Amino acid sequence: MKIKLFTIPNLLTLSNLLCGMIATVAILTDGDLHLAFWLLVLAAVFDFFDGFTARLLHQSSPIGLQLDSLADMVSSGVAPTAVMLTLAWQAGSSWWTADTGGPWSWIVLLLAVGTALRLAKFNIDDTQRTEFCGLPSPAAGLFCASLGLLHAEGMLSLPYEAVLLAAAATAWLMISPIRMFALKFHGFGWKGNELRYGFIIAAVVTAVLLRGYAVPAIIVLYILVSLVRGLACRTKGCGKAE
Repeated sequence: MKIKLFTIPNLLTLSNLLCGMIATVAILTDGDLHLAFWLLVLAAVFDFFDGFTARLLHQSSPIGLQLDSLADMVSSGVAPTAVMLTLAWQAGSSWWTADTGGPWSWIVLLLAVGTALRLAKFNIDDTQRTEFCGLPSPAAGLFCASLGLLHAEGMLSLPYEAVLLAAAATAWLMISPIRMFALKFHGFGWKGNELRYGFIIAAVVTAVLLRGYAVPAIIVLYILVSLVRGLACRTKGCGKAE
């Protein structure tokens, strides 16, 4: 069987991988959380367009699917974990431990574990083609990266406990059974896309109002909307929502 490695979609996926690698190096060598954030945003853009391009060019392939997960493991798992580890190390002394660089900091490594489990589950779960089970790893990665950016800009100072809790909670959300809607449109009409268009409008308003704090706020909004949607669907007995 002849396998094409360097298709346009795969090159976009590899660009996602490289952005994650460069971000990780920037964090661990220079502590550059600002550069890391924008690299991970770029990685998310590549992650979106590789699948879109594969469908457009009819170049979807099993190797592309596996490569996508491997790239996401770096850009949405390893790099965000490096961000949270840096935040833990730079946090002020806690009331229960003076050593923020000690073994408790390794709790943030749960992020990488959660990402690996999330991606592995996604690859074999056919119910996640129209919606997600758990928080998508790119959203989790951008949430962590945005906390790093806010810290680097002097706009947020998280205590040690908050960093560890945020990392553990994000890891749990990725592997949780919570059903979350996907921004995959059924055509461009309003019918069937009401939730997606409504969320995009809400996200734009949030970005205008909150500016630098918009990214974490939008991701929290996404989680809350998904929870409300799930509860409403259970109440109406509608099963899996679109």
